Amino acid sequence: MLQSSPFNFRRAVILIGRLVLGGIFVYAGIAKIFLPNTHLWPMFVLKFSITTNLSTFAQQVESYKILSAGASGFVAHTLPFTEIVLGLLLLIGWRLRIWASLVTLIMLGFLGAVTRAYVLHMDINCGCFGTPEPLTGMTVIRDSVFAALALVMTIFAFIEARQPHPWSSTEKSSLSAQNLS
Repeated sequence: MLQSSPFNFRRAVILIGRLVLGGIFVYAGIAKIFLPNTHLWPMFVLKFSITTNLSTFAQQVESYKILSAGASGFVAHTLPFTEIVLGLLLLIGWRLRIWASLVTLIMLGFLGAVTRAYVLHMDINCGCFGTPEPLTGMTVIRDSVFAALALVMTIFAFIEARQPHPWSSTEKSSLSAQNLS
């Protein structure tokens, strides 16, 4: 007999969070690497195009005036690849609590940077998806929704990890409980 339904509200939120945030992270990383300079796409200038795109992203990161030029360059050259890897790990769902926690921290960092820039009335590009996008109130709202989804997904992932697996039998659970006594 099943102890709980294999699909409940928490699991639905976790699944939606994994698919939405995983897809967004993969897209954002790929967009930062490949989209800004699509007119340079012939194969012989692919490396130049990627280098130019990452340099453009470094300027967008530096425009927030939070990090130094060197730190902005480091973030710009590592963040897109980190986003792709984290997005894929979320989509796979392996070790979800670890990756969901990291995604939540990154989303809260993004939200903090975007909110700071918006409150200070900085006229800059968001840099969220590689292509030029002005920083507006909708950017802050979008990042707030994504950060909230990441936070709720992470909390639910930790709660679900403490619950018995929905397909485990009651006999197996009762035997485990008797062995512990």
